[in-house]
Amino acid sequence: MKKRLLMLLLTVMCAIAGAQALTVKGTAVDQAKMNQFIDDLMGKMTLQEKIGQLNLPVTGDIITGSSVSGDVVGKIKAGQVGGLFNMKGVQSIRALQEVAVKQSRLGIPLIFGMDVIHGYETVFPIPFAMSMSWDMDAIRNSARIASVEATADGICWTFSPMVDICREPRWGRMSEGSGEDPFLGSAICRAMIEGYQGADLADKATMMACVKHFALYGAPEAGRDYNTVDMSHVRMFNEYFPPYKAGVEAGAGSFMTSFNVIDYIPATGNRWLMTEVLRDRWGFDGFVVTDYTAISEMINHGMGDLQTVSALALNAGTDMDMVADGFLGTLEKSLNEGKVTMADIDKACRRILEAKYKLGLFDDPYRYLDAKRAKKDIYTAEHRAAARKLATETFVLLQNKDNVLPLKRAGKIALVGPLANTRANMPGTWSVAAASDRYSTLLEAMRRAVGDKAEVMYAKGCNICYDAELEKNSTMFGREMRDERPVDVMRDEALRIARECDVIVAAMGEPSEMSGESSSRSELTILDAQKDLLTALKATGKPIVLLNFSGRATVMDWEVENIPTILNVWFGGSEAADAICDVVFGDVVPSGKLTVTMPRNVGQVPIYYNHLNTGRPNPHWFAKYTSNYLDVPNDPLFPFGYGLSYTTFAYSPLTLSSNTMTTSDNITASVTVTNTGTVEGTEVVQLYIRDMVGSIARPVQELKGFERITLKPGESRQVNFTINADLLKFYNKDLNYVCEPGDFEVMVGTNSHDVQRQTFTLK
Repeated sequence: MKKRLLMLLLTVMCAIAGAQALTVKGTAVDQAKMNQFIDDLMGKMTLQEKIGQLNLPVTGDIITGSSVSGDVVGKIKAGQVGGLFNMKGVQSIRALQEVAVKQSRLGIPLIFGMDVIHGYETVFPIPFAMSMSWDMDAIRNSARIASVEATADGICWTFSPMVDICREPRWGRMSEGSGEDPFLGSAICRAMIEGYQGADLADKATMMACVKHFALYGAPEAGRDYNTVDMSHVRMFNEYFPPYKAGVEAGAGSFMTSFNVIDYIPATGNRWLMTEVLRDRWGFDGFVVTDYTAISEMINHGMGDLQTVSALALNAGTDMDMVADGFLGTLEKSLNEGKVTMADIDKACRRILEAKYKLGLFDDPYRYLDAKRAKKDIYTAEHRAAARKLATETFVLLQNKDNVLPLKRAGKIALVGPLANTRANMPGTWSVAAASDRYSTLLEAMRRAVGDKAEVMYAKGCNICYDAELEKNSTMFGREMRDERPVDVMRDEALRIARECDVIVAAMGEPSEMSGESSSRSELTILDAQKDLLTALKATGKPIVLLNFSGRATVMDWEVENIPTILNVWFGGSEAADAICDVVFGDVVPSGKLTVTMPRNVGQVPIYYNHLNTGRPNPHWFAKYTSNYLDVPNDPLFPFGYGLSYTTFAYSPLTLSSNTMTTSDNITASVTVTNTGTVEGTEVVQLYIRDMVGSIARPVQELKGFERITLKPGESRQVNFTINADLLKFYNKDLNYVCEPGDFEVMVGTNSHDVQRQTFTLK
């Protein structure tokens, strides 16, 4: 009897634990019920129908690659399609879902995905810019709003968040990630997944997240997109893997493979990566989809023909083939030849079906196709207000000599530059669902902002660059804005209005598509035509505010020397123009902090704050036989974590609750921050730790905590950071996650450079 009761108790405990695990992973499904349903369904499926679930074609609505899958409808009817992506609109999606449900043999519904990267029609700042806010609540809310809007329009799966650590600003996709730091990147990854997936994927307002790109995509050689990546496993685990692992822990429903090689094997076909690390080590139980044509691209990597690379991908643990048609066209042949197993096909098929089950598509294939929601839940006033507020938090004030900002709503303001009167460039890259005709230009917003209190005069002044071909390649997808007037005519117009005005606001930098996928740059300085215009404007003697638009860290050494006030505005989304005016005119005080190190020149790249030391360190200027340059300091132009405000903050001395701790307790680092200025402002207080001696070389500092605080003039607040053993752990040479005793340095400050230091010993 006791044995029977014990067994019953264990069964109940296991059931409770299982239910809790499923809830943590963002779905409250009954595991046993789901397993039985999928077992029954797969028992009815033919081999080709199982392989069909692994096939993800693209439609012709919104194309992000270079090919379109043919005869999509015919394949759906034949049960040869598991999902579709980059369609927009309830009616279009419903039409194809009805084909799947009503005209295929088993009526298995499709999953519909889209690159909902930083919002849907309400577009939030590009992810790189969002990271500058250090505001996890706002970032989480941006993903929630994106999910509400996308699901209202039929989308139930997003290819986001992109969590690739990037220390390479020449790489255009820096714009799509969260900067260079794994601790901050992990926090943002968790916030995004929580926003997209909510507490239950069966909720019609949530959608499945897809962590990408697994793995290391942000470290391409020479900064050239799709290029080779090569690094040690120790660096992978300590510096590049943490945000992906955070995605697993947050319960992401899917992962996407990267284009690059890992240990000389393309990620899509790399079993060590997809199975041994992702599934066996981290416990990921969702499905893995390739990036666009990644399977067929392995042919160019020299891995074999389409049949060979398709088998390689399946055997590695890749479940779904995006666009390449490799699985659909070759897996049956490979099965007959013993190159893949039925067990692996079944495993991949089951993972896709489980995702559809968790999304509630088997209960109601049309659950995301409510036309009423599409009319009331997209681009609402509430959503736009949230996007505008978050945008204001992302702008980074780099320089403000003579306190030119904030501007007064008075006199005459000259607004010049190629980005001053463009609508389509405001949202930024990867805004595929944007409705740009609804969005304001900066000129429109600025005139609204000043009303009848000031006059805003406008002149474009120059093109993006002199090279028409370069501008064409940098302003794709409807972002074109080339002006065919002669250079001197455009410049003279800008100089004329500048001389009439009290202050010049220059809207310059990159157009939105100069960063993003396949938008690598070999130089990061301001483009020639814009620099010449800025030089001419400087000669007028009028104060200049440079609004620098970019999707990456750019080189701004000339601007820092010549332009008194610089506000990096990145690309702020659909509400960018109004948000910029909010900050420029002082309605909102800037609070953004850099999540990337800004180099002095491209020769310093890669440059990042959490680097290892050398045996001959030299943090400053040239000294023979130390690690430095002849022609430039080692220091960056602006350090990680940097950003000014319209107010000032003072930090009290840093204190520790104890100078010793063990792995079973913790200590508290405390500092009191005071607003010493005249306006309310927000400060991001940052905690860094250095492991002074380790079994392997350790970084000179690592971000381990941060807190956003808002203070009124004269107000003070104590900020406390709890330091425990988990914050001190790292992967050693054997890839064991360890906490080693010894001395540690604690740093707290306003950025990674300007910090106070204390030490403690872990016993």
